[in-house]
Amino acid sequence: MRAVVQKVTYSRVIVNNKVIGSINTGLNVLIGISKEDTIDDLIYMKDKILNLRIFEDEKGKMNLSLLDVKGEILVISQFTLYGDCRKGRRPNFMEAEGGEKAKALYDAFVEMLKESSLKVETGEFGAYMKVDIQNDGPVTLMIDSKRIF
Repeated sequence: MRAVVQKVTYSRVIVNNKVIGSINTGLNVLIGISKEDTIDDLIYMKDKILNLRIFEDEKGKMNLSLLDVKGEILVISQFTLYGDCRKGRRPNFMEAEGGEKAKALYDAFVEMLKESSLKVETGEFGAYMKVDIQNDGPVTLMIDSKRIF
């Protein structure tokens, strides 16, 4: 499982000219699911994302987590995170999981995040979406449950 995590002051996702999810201070999380992912990957990513210490404390140090600041989270599925661009000019998406299995894992991940009692908003799995992100910092991190970048 891969994630691009952005600390934001505001983020929203639009489908068919309608806002379907929006947050204020918190994290915009783009999630890609691979064919190898299991529930263990979901648990790892949930714990990592909720506990990343990337929010400033009273001294201006990145020392607080999303849980500490009671931030909000917007989760958006993005299979293109598994695009392999090493050969040729067209990305290969063979590692990305698709269909019902990917949707089931995505939905399970969202439900795990909701257990945190934070505000959790989502995009629409498989839909064409427009995402507005006001990155704060900017702080952008890539997380992979299988390997280190």
